[in-house]
Amino acid sequence: MRIAGAVRVVASAAACGVLLTTLTSCGGDGNDGAKKSGAAKRSAAAKGHAAKGHAEPPTTGLKRIPDVGDRLQSQIPADSRQVVAVYGAGKNSADSTVVLYTKSGSTWDKVAGWKGHNGKKGWTADHHENDKRSPVGVFTLSDAGGVLADPGARLPYTRTPSIQAPHYWPQTHWHDFDYVIAIDYNRVKGTPPNDPTRPRGQTKGGSIWLHMDHGSGTSACVSVSKEAMEKLLRTLDPKQHPVVVMGDRASLRA
Repeated sequence: MRIAGAVRVVASAAACGVLLTTLTSCGGDGNDGAKKSGAAKRSAAAKGHAAKGHAEPPTTGLKRIPDVGDRLQSQIPADSRQVVAVYGAGKNSADSTVVLYTKSGSTWDKVAGWKGHNGKKGWTADHHENDKRSPVGVFTLSDAGGVLADPGARLPYTRTPSIQAPHYWPQTHWHDFDYVIAIDYNRVKGTPPNDPTRPRGQTKGGSIWLHMDHGSGTSACVSVSKEAMEKLLRTLDPKQHPVVVMGDRASLRA
């Protein structure tokens, strides 16, 4: 039975037995050092863009989610009033921008945006286990959890130490799963994020989450800052049918 907003306790011994399997899509292996030069170049380009007097794009009263083409736009459920858009910098890039939109009446407003990361090898429309690419698509957001206490999540939240990143990973990754939001790719809705069930089979991967950022690419998840995760957890509401629309910019526009 699911009780929205309540903390579900998962037996650590049982969950830890599947920990290594369920984390294969989300963690790091110590070979994914942060890439600063690309971010610096983008920042300089943005400043140059502003200096030339180009107008900033509108952030309220939007008719649709920006830079998302008809194919994926049509997959956003009609009753969804919250969208997390993940704009990957490129098909083979680990850098992304994450934006939260909410619907007011018939139009969308940008609520917040953050820098983030996706799979260290980029994106794919045909995700498989351990390909190090994040899946492109529109996915519902139903469940959350983490090592830390519930920060006021509206999604059902499971607090369990069994979800913690193993300490043989680099120390920079140890807090990746302090907060997570499960992306409903190859998983059973209404279960803790680290439930190992894979309806489409193990080879299609799983445990694709929104989680805390460690400064570089993931194994397939999307990562943002702790502050961003707290904002998302306190905002995403099952009554608003939240979804994530994610992919590299070219795939999103297609």
